[in-house]
Amino acid sequence: MSKVIVFATPVFLLLIALELAWGIAKGRNTYRFSDAISSISLGMMSQFTAVFTRLLRVGVYVAIYSHISLVPPEAAKAFWNTWYGWVLALVFYDLCYYWLHRISHTSAIFWAAHAVHHQSQSYNLSTALRQTSSGAFLGWIFFIPMALAGVPPAVIGIVALIDLLYQFWVHTEHVPKLGWFDRWFCSPSNHRVHHAVNDEYIDKNYGGVFVFWDRLFGSYQVENDLNPCVYGTRSALNSWDPLWANAQVYSGIFFDAWHASSWADKARAFLKPPGWRPADVAARFPRRAFNISEVQTFSPPISKAVQYFAMASFAVLLGLVAVFLWTADSASSAQHLVGVSSLLAMLWAVSAVTQSRLRIGEAAMVLAAVLATATAALGLVDLHRIFKPLVLMVALYQIVVYDFLSATPSQFFFRTGGHLVRVTGKNMLLTALAFCLLGDALLMFDRLFIFGLAAFLVGHLCYIALFRGDAPWFASRKALTAALACGVGMYVFLLPHLPKMLLLPVAAYVLAITLMAAQAIGRAAFLRDRASRYVAIGAVFFMLSDTLLAINKFVASLPMSQLLVLGTYYIAQILIVLYALRSGDARSA
Repeated sequence: MSKVIVFATPVFLLLIALELAWGIAKGRNTYRFSDAISSISLGMMSQFTAVFTRLLRVGVYVAIYSHISLVPPEAAKAFWNTWYGWVLALVFYDLCYYWLHRISHTSAIFWAAHAVHHQSQSYNLSTALRQTSSGAFLGWIFFIPMALAGVPPAVIGIVALIDLLYQFWVHTEHVPKLGWFDRWFCSPSNHRVHHAVNDEYIDKNYGGVFVFWDRLFGSYQVENDLNPCVYGTRSALNSWDPLWANAQVYSGIFFDAWHASSWADKARAFLKPPGWRPADVAARFPRRAFNISEVQTFSPPISKAVQYFAMASFAVLLGLVAVFLWTADSASSAQHLVGVSSLLAMLWAVSAVTQSRLRIGEAAMVLAAVLATATAALGLVDLHRIFKPLVLMVALYQIVVYDFLSATPSQFFFRTGGHLVRVTGKNMLLTALAFCLLGDALLMFDRLFIFGLAAFLVGHLCYIALFRGDAPWFASRKALTAALACGVGMYVFLLPHLPKMLLLPVAAYVLAITLMAAQAIGRAAFLRDRASRYVAIGAVFFMLSDTLLAINKFVASLPMSQLLVLGTYYIAQILIVLYALRSGDARSA
């Protein structure tokens, strides 16, 4: 299946390009840049995360088919592998899909998975690729009848693919009504109705290939030319973030269930139709009722530079996803974990820059950090040696290029030769990153470990000075005590395993990283703003990363050590770089 998707992807993209060109030529372009990128990203995400749901998608079906099928295996294979068996299997699958699709609109927990497909406020071929990453958790239940009827796994796999691929072409506004075809099959006109939030159209036309199921079970609605379709969901997503797109509805359900006073209402929050809320929760946390006349298209402005960056990043992502899917069947679980986590982080970074949550340089830093971590975890040493120093090089560049200085920048004064020298927070951050970059380069070679340690030691001292620039020394005594306790505990734990020549250097390093974390947490307690809290979290991640590195190097090899060590390290650096000098900006504003 994964390899089929790899082959199909260029065809999908070509058809999307043709629809875009046709729409522009006809003066009716149905595409928006960020929306299309978001939809295709969600399609990619649904495919590469599927490696973790194979047990539900395939394993459970095979187990039921093999052990409790109601039809003897030989007789089942003989029937279902005939031409009429294949046709019946497709009809059977579409019937099961109809009921899964219908409950996905009438039960909140199923809607939470399916809503992803409906969130786009545009309707075009890219919307077809907008698929859920969580549908397999419950969706398999509706195909149990096929297993009980003895439909072989290979047969259902192929008819499922046919059903899925068929639905691609119906996501377009450029194909009009098709007469008799609309009465029997899912068509563009029928499916436009299905995606609309108009009262006349809501929760209609569930069929995948055939629409006669809707006629049979009372859920059919013809498209009304006098009532144009309005697309999206009634609880608008208003985000390009693929992770939030998959989590949005789940978040709302769990929020309502948590705050409901009645246990029955807690259960109903999951089972009732979308939009239903416990009365006490609705009273405490009211939401504005849906009004179609108030619907606004989510379309934050995006510069040409961001578009070019997003397109280039997206092209790289498409290639990486193709490689991942092509090798998924032979890869290990650890490789799956590295691949999926890396691709998720990269998709998030691209979405963040298109929504102006990250600058281009910041997003580039995230992408480089992901590639540095992934290449190390996968043992791609030569590539890792390229990406690891690149991360902080990008950080240094973007700090110099972008204006990170606040209206009242933090500053430090040093007396030298009778003169008072002023050092800004920006320069201190650059100095800290420069020493960390040197440490990164040195630590890639075991024989230079002590020199890398020394470079990071200086980097941590610079971070301590940076965090002292706009806050008192160790403003939180509790944080200082806790950090010192953690540092002492870690050093005592490492002590029996350290070479004698490293006893003092490691002690100095542990003290420096401990004081850095304590100063950052104290600064957050003193400033009480969002930016300083993120910096404190980054400092804690720095301490965690160094702890993992020390355990892995001196005590025992950790599973997935590179992913753990580098992942926490880059989270720390990214948080510090993004937020270290922004507290002043927030206070000035």
